[in-house]
Amino acid sequence: MSVNLSKNGPALTAAYKEVVDEKSNTNWALFTYEGNSNDIRLAEKGDGGLEELVEELNSGKVMYAFCRVQDPNSGLPKYVLINWTGEGVNDARKGMCANHVLSMANFLKGAHVTINARAEEDVEPEAIMQKVAKASGANYNFHKETTSRFQDSGPQGPVGSVYQKTNAMSEIRKTNKDNFWAQAEKEEEKRRQEERRKAEQERQQLDKERKDREAKEAALREKRDKEKASQIEQQKKYQEQLEAERKEQDKQQWEEQQKEDIQRKAVRRGESVEKVNEAASLISQRSVNPREMFKQRERGMTPSDSDVPPAAAAAAAAAAASPQPEPVVEDEQEAAPQEQWKEEAPNTNSYVQELPDEEPAQVEDSSSCNVTADSSDRGICARALYDYQAADDTEISFDPDEIITAIEMIDEGWWRGFGPDGHFGMFPANYVELI
Repeated sequence: MSVNLSKNGPALTAAYKEVVDEKSNTNWALFTYEGNSNDIRLAEKGDGGLEELVEELNSGKVMYAFCRVQDPNSGLPKYVLINWTGEGVNDARKGMCANHVLSMANFLKGAHVTINARAEEDVEPEAIMQKVAKASGANYNFHKETTSRFQDSGPQGPVGSVYQKTNAMSEIRKTNKDNFWAQAEKEEEKRRQEERRKAEQERQQLDKERKDREAKEAALREKRDKEKASQIEQQKKYQEQLEAERKEQDKQQWEEQQKEDIQRKAVRRGESVEKVNEAASLISQRSVNPREMFKQRERGMTPSDSDVPPAAAAAAAAAAASPQPEPVVEDEQEAAPQEQWKEEAPNTNSYVQELPDEEPAQVEDSSSCNVTADSSDRGICARALYDYQAADDTEISFDPDEIITAIEMIDEGWWRGFGPDGHFGMFPANYVELI
C-alpha cells in the first residue's frame, strides 16, 4: 500500500514550508504514521536544530525528519532528510514502510543529504554535519578567507595546465546521454505514479464494492429477520386463538353437560315421584290387604266378603300414613324395581278384584314383608352424595348413590356403618343423606 499524504496534507505542507523558509525560526520538522495506517501526520517541529531533533526520535516508530542546517564551509543553508526506522519496529512494518521512502523524498524535496538511520549512533549531529560539509563540494569558507592568500610567497614554479581540446561530438553525445537518462527517469517516475494511481483506484473500487455487498447482505439479513419474526408472531397469535377457541368450546361443553345433568336429575326425580304416587294409588285401590290374606292363609282361613272393606280401608290408611322418601331417590337400580312394580300393579290389582283368594296376592304380600324386614334389619341407612376414599383401615370407601347401612352416629361430624363392600368403618357425615 502506498503512503497517504493527502489526509493531513495542509499541516504537512505548512511545516515543510516553515523549515525551507530561511526567515522562519523553525528549522526542523518530524513526521510519522497514524497508528498502523499509512497516513502521515506531523509529529513535532522546533527551532533547536539537530540536537533537539535527535531527542524526538522514537525507537519504536518509523519517522521522517527534515532539518535546515548551515554549511560549515560556505555558510549557506543546507537541508538534511533523515529516514528513521527504530529498532523496535517489526519486520513486516519495516518492509512495508521501505516502499514509502521515495514518496517522502519527493514530498520533502530539496534535501542535500539523505541519511537512513536505525540507531542513535547514525544520527549524531557531528557526523551529520561532516556529511553536509562533504556534500557541499568545497572545503573552504569564502567569508573566512585570510589575506595570506594574496601575499607574495616567493618565486613560483612552472604552472601546469589542465586545458583539453573540446570535442563537439563527444559533448553532444554526453549531453544527449544525460538528457536520455533524465527523460527515462521522468518516464519511470510517471509510470510509477500512474501505477500508484491505478492501484489506489482499484483499492477504492474494491472497498466500494465490499461496502455495497456488505450493505446488501445486511439489508437482506434484516429483511429475513423481520419476515421470520413476523411468521413467529403470526404463529403465536394463531396458537393463542386456537387455545382460546378450545377453552371456549370446553367451557360450553361443560356448561351443556351441567345443564344436561340438572335436567336428567330433575327428570329422574319427577319420574320417581310419579312412580311412587302411582304405586301408592294402586295399593290404596286394592280391595284386599295382601298381608292380611297371607296371615289368614297361614291360619287356614279364607277371607269372607264382610272382611274386605275393612282390609282395604286399613291398607289405604297405612299407605297414606307411612313416610315416602322415594321422591328424592336418584339411584337407577332402585328406580328399576319401582318401574317394574308400576308395570305389574294394574294386573295385580285387577287379578285381586276377580280372584281374591289366588296365589299372586300371597306372593306379593310375602315380598312386601321381606322388604320391610330387610329395611328394619339394616338399621339406619344413608345414600352417598359424593365420592369418598378411606384414609386407612378404620374408614370405608364409597361412590355417589351407594347405600351405607347400620349407621351409628358416634359424633356430629363422623358416623360408622357398613359400606357397599361389607366393610365396617367410619365416614364423614356430610358426605351422605339419610333415607
